[in-house]
Amino acid sequence: MAVPQNIIGLVYDYDQTLSPTYMQDEVLFPRFGINPAEFWKKCQKLVNDQQYESELAYLKVMLNYLDIDRPSNADLEALGKDLKFFPGLPDMFEELEEVLTPEHRAMEVRIEHYIISSGIKNLIEGSALKPYIKEIFGCEFAENEGGVISFPKRVISHTAKTQYLFRINKGMLGHDQDVNDHMPDELRPIPFHNMVYIGDGPTDVPCFTVMKRSNGNTIAVYNPGDESRNSFRKAFQLSGAAARIDFLAPADYRSGSHLRLLLEEMIIDIADRIVDRRKKEVFDGTVAAPTH
Repeated sequence: MAVPQNIIGLVYDYDQTLSPTYMQDEVLFPRFGINPAEFWKKCQKLVNDQQYESELAYLKVMLNYLDIDRPSNADLEALGKDLKFFPGLPDMFEELEEVLTPEHRAMEVRIEHYIISSGIKNLIEGSALKPYIKEIFGCEFAENEGGVISFPKRVISHTAKTQYLFRINKGMLGHDQDVNDHMPDELRPIPFHNMVYIGDGPTDVPCFTVMKRSNGNTIAVYNPGDESRNSFRKAFQLSGAAARIDFLAPADYRSGSHLRLLLEEMIIDIADRIVDRRKKEVFDGTVAAPTH
């Protein structure tokens, strides 16, 4: 028996998508006196000289820097309360509910928000975004007997992020569930055509590609306050002939902005399609009473 498939899934990258900065630069480095330029230079050296994956490189360098004064996961979560976001967040998460019409609600259409990040999950967990997010996927640390972070227990590279799109698609949000298990399309709670992925650049290409191939919806955002235009440039390169994305917009999540208009129209379009499908299912499943 098919599931209702009445959920609209909005899926976000984090760094430079929801926030103009990298989370480590914003709250972690100042707390532990780490020089950001020096830190990222050491990460790049591992990538260039020893062919580290970039995400493993930054986690290794981070542990090296924090060798003496390592925080616990709870400490990282506490740092997350100081994370800042692009304009309109976190208010947008509640405001988008107003887009759904009484007819949408009558058919039990609802919106869920997800974050898939190569950043540190505990930092986002401690942020003002947490109450609005169904699930946050990010890099995680194990703790040693002393209760401080000791080793990465989960690393989400930009290519591995696609696994989590399928977790959302299949409703398999727990890491104890094997996302590779076969599941017929009609049993997947959030079909890709009911999903929107919002990212900012090349590291989101694998997710954009999966979404485009699966009839999902995609938006690339850029920081309108970046005078170097690098943020716009990397997002722009995903459009045109590259055809990685459907739309390009400034990362302004306030009501009436270009990005909000795109998101609201996408939500309405998906919700209308859900309602039309549900009506057809009811009509097709109804047997007319005898007229005589």
